Amino acid sequence: MLLHSLKKGLLVGLKTTWTLGKIIFPVTMIVAILQYTPVLPWLIKLVSPLMKLLGLSGDAAIPLVLGNFLNLYAAIGAILTLDFSVKEVFILAVMLSFSHNLFIESGVAMKAGVKLWIVLTTRLGLATLSAFVINLVWHGGSQAAQYGLIENKTTHATTLAGIFLQALEKAGLGILQLAMIVIPLMVVVQILKDIEWLKKFSKTMAPVTRSLGMQENTSTTMAAGLFFGLAYGAGVMIQAVKEDGVSKKDVTLAFIFLVACHAVVEDTLIFVPLGIPVWPLFLIRLGVAITLTLIVGNIWKRTGFLRKEATYE
Repeated sequence: MLLHSLKKGLLVGLKTTWTLGKIIFPVTMIVAILQYTPVLPWLIKLVSPLMKLLGLSGDAAIPLVLGNFLNLYAAIGAILTLDFSVKEVFILAVMLSFSHNLFIESGVAMKAGVKLWIVLTTRLGLATLSAFVINLVWHGGSQAAQYGLIENKTTHATTLAGIFLQALEKAGLGILQLAMIVIPLMVVVQILKDIEWLKKFSKTMAPVTRSLGMQENTSTTMAAGLFFGLAYGAGVMIQAVKEDGVSKKDVTLAFIFLVACHAVVEDTLIFVPLGIPVWPLFLIRLGVAITLTLIVGNIWKRTGFLRKEATYE
């Protein structure tokens, strides 16, 4: 059974790397080349005042837009081509961990019965607020960021061939780093699936969901979102909501928690190539998710909001 899981996980990892690579490779190439055109300087100048409030330079708008409209891998592809400080990369990582892949993941939440305004307000609000707070309290991290295998280049290409080769090198190394993380991750995920870990973890989650103000029948939804993410775990989550008779209040609270802290393994490890400390990133997401869920749950408990809408049909 273990050999079968390893083989299947390896195949899934290769397919996932190929699928995500088709996004990260061209994005990295395009952004790297656009650095040598008037397009990026114009965009950077346009958004610099807004980015400055968040402790970021103007070109940080590029990974933020790509991350929210596409996914984290596209955003990382852009970050790998740009020169940021350690503090800027950490702020970007925190912002993108809260707010990314808005179209697909918001659609998942709506399919489960959560209102769109709740999802967007929570995700975009947490991303903006976290950046503002980190910039306010952290006065270090001014040194240039090192992106794993990708070295910071002090010289710029001067020919078309040089520009293309430099972009190709960054894109290729970006894919290599992606594969080094995604393939082992998919193998582990496959093993956990085959041993029916989700069911076991759901039982473990029951006391946690109760402490956060939700009924025990929310635990499967929480477990699927925490481990597989909103997009990958969508099928499991939506089915769990229907089969377990989760109340509207509980599924909304669950998604408020999960939009702040989901896919805790994958969405944390994929930031490793950016050279930032991932433990603080994970703890920030988890702490914010718990705090926000408890606050909203207590407000709803006091006001009786959504109390009458017990279950989904």
